[in-house]
Amino acid sequence: MKLKLIPLIFLVKLVPAMAQENPNATQKPMDTIALKTVVVDTAAVKENKAAVLSEQQIADIQKKTLENQKEAERIKLKAEADAKAVEKEQRRLEKEQRRFEREQDRIADAEKDVIKTKDKIVKEKERLEKMNSRLAKDKRKGKLTDIEIDKENIKISKQEIEIKELQEDLDKAEKKLNKLRG
Repeated sequence: MKLKLIPLIFLVKLVPAMAQENPNATQKPMDTIALKTVVVDTAAVKENKAAVLSEQQIADIQKKTLENQKEAERIKLKAEADAKAVEKEQRRLEKEQRRFEREQDRIADAEKDVIKTKDKIVKEKERLEKMNSRLAKDKRKGKLTDIEIDKENIKISKQEIEIKELQEDLDKAEKKLNKLRG
């Protein structure tokens, strides 16, 4: 029975000793943003407590602590500045994307205008051809008087003027489209 207790006692004392960290060192976080830690040797602190710290040593420790805090603040400010810069760049890119999309919409509208104007020109030219062929056919048959012929010629002239105006509109629309495509 005694032989069984000895290894058991040994294990009970050994397991907690292995599970613990180095009892001479502890970690204290300084700043969660900077993720800096300072390792303090507790054995050295115990020895220093025994021998009272001099004013110079206290000043050095305070100076190091202050430097660490300042460094943490600098890192924090730099991280905030970087975050602002990223945000600003993202807003600029979004604005540029919206501008590009508007430009593409304008180009698409200009293309539609060009196509629509070309279709109108084609229809009006077909209408003009019909008017000319009807006038020529009626002249051959002798159905029209001189006044009716003049009226038809006026209608044909108006149609030609309308086609010219549409052609001018087409030229303007093409110039606008070329300018937008730039």
